[in-house]
Amino acid sequence: MADKPIINRINAAEADFDARLDKLLAFEDAAEAAVDESVRQIIADVRKRGDAAVVEYSNRFDRLDVKSFSELVIGRERLHAALETISVEQRHALQTAARRVSDYHRHQLAESWQYTDDDGSVLGQRITPMDRVGLYVPGGKASYPSSVLMNALPAQVAGVGEVVMVSPTPDGVVNEMVLAAAAVAGIDKVLTIGGAQAVAALAYGTETVPAVDKIVGPGNVFVAAAKRQVFGKVAIDMIAGPSEILIICDGKTDPDWIAMDLCSQAEHDENAQSILISPDGDFLQAVSNSLEKLVPTLSRESIARQSLQARGALIQSDSLEQAVEINNRIAPEHLELSVENPEELLPGVRHAGAIFLGRHTAEALGDYCAGPNHVLPTSGTARFSSPLGVYDFQKRSSIIHCSPKAASELGKVASVLARSESLEAHARSAEYRIEK
Repeated sequence: MADKPIINRINAAEADFDARLDKLLAFEDAAEAAVDESVRQIIADVRKRGDAAVVEYSNRFDRLDVKSFSELVIGRERLHAALETISVEQRHALQTAARRVSDYHRHQLAESWQYTDDDGSVLGQRITPMDRVGLYVPGGKASYPSSVLMNALPAQVAGVGEVVMVSPTPDGVVNEMVLAAAAVAGIDKVLTIGGAQAVAALAYGTETVPAVDKIVGPGNVFVAAAKRQVFGKVAIDMIAGPSEILIICDGKTDPDWIAMDLCSQAEHDENAQSILISPDGDFLQAVSNSLEKLVPTLSRESIARQSLQARGALIQSDSLEQAVEINNRIAPEHLELSVENPEELLPGVRHAGAIFLGRHTAEALGDYCAGPNHVLPTSGTARFSSPLGVYDFQKRSSIIHCSPKAASELGKVASVLARSESLEAHARSAEYRIEK
């Protein structure tokens, strides 16, 4: 039996294209009933027993031997010690990325506004930051200092009063780059806890963990299930699915570049999705050849290969314009327009979490240091969702200040509408202000 192709080939002109694309995109991210029930019990226990429950779960799941919660708290001195411990090159990279991310997000700051209506009433909107947010950062092998920057810095720019970071340390192993990133991002409190117990502690508070207004950051299936269950008590950013990249190429970019861009998502996990669309069939074959050559050189070869074979695809389109329409159907997390004049295609793009223009703009730059946020909608949710930003940490309050004249005129309108809804007290409340 011949070896399985490293990536699927699909032609948009074939009769079964729609069915094959639907099958390729299908992904069920619902938590299993057993996971949901386990998480529900953990949340209830943390609500009941607070710190003691969190310590017990941390010892059990992260294989620790902690006697009191104080051992799970990392002070600012330790964060800054980590910043001094890492290499000069690493420190410079973190600081450069942080500066660029902060600069970009300052452009997102919304300002309060108001205006005076013709009847003298003042209407407007007041923008205020959240008081406290929680940032979940995965620990162990999946430690991402870039996630610290991308989640914490927009909150800092928004003016959030306190940022609390939770990050588990399985077997007591601390990631120095994560702590250094926390120092660079100005995190106020770091707790070495994780899992559903950390989400519960952030949502409801314990003796040591302050309750937050919003929880952001990625996590495993237990973290995702816990975020779903505490939503409503607190806000959450999103329930993220596997990482995705879609590349539209005119066939003139180095096929090795495109192949490695596909690999950059495929190495995340087996469910990640990497798709290339091009009207040039010969180029698609060249990229397939590049993948055969490059995948064996990856340190995460097994993961990348499984991802490409299960969910990856090289799609031949009739034109670049059709490629854009296929993109809009998929609504990917990341979209690369690796073409001669990407600005010409950009107006046709309706759905994508982040759009990378030109042959030299690798998606990986957006993951780390370009400036825009790398927390993006996945699994087609770019149709209605946006990247994480400053606006996710701000609240909007309506401002209404009626003049006597406005109160009188609006009272007549409100009275009619209220009585049509059989809400007498509403009507009478408005009628008291009507000038006789």
